[in-house]
Amino acid sequence: QVQLVESGGGLVQPGGSLRLSCVASGFIFSIYNMGWYRQAPGKQRELVAGITNGGSTNYVDSVKGRFTISRDNAKNTVSLQMTSLKPEDTAVYYCNTTPYPQIRYREYWGQGTQVTVSS
Repeated sequence: QVQLVESGGGLVQPGGSLRLSCVASGFIFSIYNMGWYRQAPGKQRELVAGITNGGSTNYVDSVKGRFTISRDNAKNTVSLQMTSLKPEDTAVYYCNTTPYPQIRYREYWGQGTQVTVSS
């Protein structure tokens, strides 16, 4: 059974840092491109960072220079190091495959992890 389990979120002040982690299971992790998505209340889900099965990364402009995505295929994990956090980064963060959140013809989502950036 496919599982995506995110952790590491929390409350942080503007300018602070957090590291998010995702543990995946139930599929051959190493062959998939992975990424981090986020969704704020009333907003569309947004892909903010991606990493290919070969290790190439990309980011939306709003997080470039502040976020770093990485993966460890031996542990079936993908991480997101977030620095210089801004209030507009506040959202629930999810990991999933990219460019589409689709594993074996189905869409799976974990519980996500809440990131709140506030004074």
